[in-house]
Amino acid sequence: MAAVEFADRAAYLADADALVLADLHIGRDSASNVSLPLGERTDLTARFDALLDRFSPAEVVLAGDVLHAFDRLPNGVSETFADLEALAADADATLVAVRGNHDTRLDELASPNDEYRLADDTLVCHGHEEPDGEAPRYVAGHDHPAIEIEGKRRPCYLSGSETYRDSDVLVLPAFTRLASGLVVNDVRGSGFQSPLVAGTDPLRPIVRDEDADETYRFPPLGEFRKLL
Repeated sequence: MAAVEFADRAAYLADADALVLADLHIGRDSASNVSLPLGERTDLTARFDALLDRFSPAEVVLAGDVLHAFDRLPNGVSETFADLEALAADADATLVAVRGNHDTRLDELASPNDEYRLADDTLVCHGHEEPDGEAPRYVAGHDHPAIEIEGKRRPCYLSGSETYRDSDVLVLPAFTRLASGLVVNDVRGSGFQSPLVAGTDPLRPIVRDEDADETYRFPPLGEFRKLL
């Protein structure tokens, strides 16, 4: 798989000079049953800004489920999205939105794409349905993968070589920290909602330690499960 750098649940594709993140679920805070705000807006915008500062990408692609609610735009959603647009503009990065299954109201905030091709021919889609385009690599979200190691649940990326249409696949964890995640330790292909994942055994988990700024690449799940 062509060079990818990982940080804070996002991926930077150097050959395309593009930063990709998925499943922001803006408005999940408002939709929760917690009486006090969970700090979603500050968390999303601060982390987004830090990623822009780290990678200085030409493009930032939001790979679907930008929004959380299907039927409305809760209070603060428009403002949070506008903040992300402003941060990208200040960093001279083009912000691109890809539509996910939650994004029935995204047209009110942006002009979303069903899928988006990067400069290196990678195709970014949300992953809830089969993409139309052919590509050497697909980047998607949708399933919010996570992994349990030594009793601790961590968001993870899943990387597969020639695992979908004989092309590479990279599944991103949810960018929002309010999503619990699908724990992949014992999940087989049928446990994934995305048609881009037919089987999990050949997929390599990739886990970030943000405090140490370290990226850990593990063997394919078919082998790694024996060690967990």
